[in-house]
Amino acid sequence: MSLVPFDDRDGWIWLDGQFVPWREAKVHVLTHGLHYASAVFEGERMYGGEIFELTAHTERLFKSAEILDMEIPFTVAQIDQACKDTCAKNGLTDAYLRPIAWRGSEMIGVSAQNTRIHVAIAVWDWPSYFKPEERAKGIRMCWAKYKRPSPETEPVHAKAAGLYMICTISKHAAEKDGFTDAMMLDYRGYVAESTGSNVFFIKDGVIHTPLPDCFLNGITRQSLIKLARRQGFEVVERHILPEELSTFSECFVTGSAAEVTPVAQIGEYSFTPGNISLSLADDYARMVRRQLVSA
Repeated sequence: MSLVPFDDRDGWIWLDGQFVPWREAKVHVLTHGLHYASAVFEGERMYGGEIFELTAHTERLFKSAEILDMEIPFTVAQIDQACKDTCAKNGLTDAYLRPIAWRGSEMIGVSAQNTRIHVAIAVWDWPSYFKPEERAKGIRMCWAKYKRPSPETEPVHAKAAGLYMICTISKHAAEKDGFTDAMMLDYRGYVAESTGSNVFFIKDGVIHTPLPDCFLNGITRQSLIKLARRQGFEVVERHILPEELSTFSECFVTGSAAEVTPVAQIGEYSFTPGNISLSLADDYARMVRRQLVSA
């Protein structure tokens, strides 16, 4: 399969308040964000012309920037509108969106107060994060080598570029060994999240999910919890030890990219995609396409 490089595509990217031809949306090699990971971003999806939880994503982008001592030179409303406009400019009604903010090239060094904060929004067609055949039978995951860090060591509640370094390493290692993804523990040894999604487990009809006290409380995660509770399910947010996985019958992951995807294996533990996982996946798909009341 030949790859289509992301720097060589047709279309338009919103950059600092104006549309730029896709291939011309570039930054300098000495951009601070490249050298020091001073960048925050979002991942969003548009379904049928509507961006799911758009303002919640934009507000998190601003919060992440604030945590990294960056002031985005636009308002939340302006970025919301720019996201909509970028989809329209590219003629897309079903798409994945990637807003990103980063420090520019005015200063190179750890101290960078005088750098300009840039913002870009790119959108493209991205049907599914996982292969359809994997989603149908449940993805297989191994354990990641790296752990999610303590809040005392990293800005763990920011969706910051640097925090994904260990995710890339872990997913590469998983795919090299024939798995789809990797599950990460946190610094205390509790189950945390995959390299790009939150995780849920099912036992005796009750849904259990790790407490997001050292990793992102995903917007899809929050939406799924609300959906499950409306459907009458009990959802328990708590610390989960890896050895507890032997007691769960079903497992699934959630994220803007992953949506709701059943899991068949995490390391030595196996699960069978069942009625709860599959029905929630279907209900979520209908909800984001406004075929199911979302509030």
